[in-house]
Amino acid sequence: MSDDAVSPEEVRHVADLARVDLDDDEVDRFTEQFADILEYFETLDEVPEVDREADLTNVMRPDEERPSLEREAALENAPATEDGYFKGPNVS
Repeated sequence: MSDDAVSPEEVRHVADLARVDLDDDEVDRFTEQFADILEYFETLDEVPEVDREADLTNVMRPDEERPSLEREAALENAPATEDGYFKGPNVS
């Protein structure tokens, strides 16, 4: 792949979209790295296709209802509960 496969302007555009400030040295470095990445993808295109395996099948058991703990028993050892449910820390 040629070195101009990715232009510095394209790198600056992607950086602007990502709201990342790049100096000229970083633009040059990323231009080379993007070109290398695209070259790797071209290499993957050269991998020969293989015959497809048989369709996948579900090897898991079917869901089935079974008796379980009563709500009160399940909540007995919980550090905190609220309105009959486990209470966890606030996530912001």
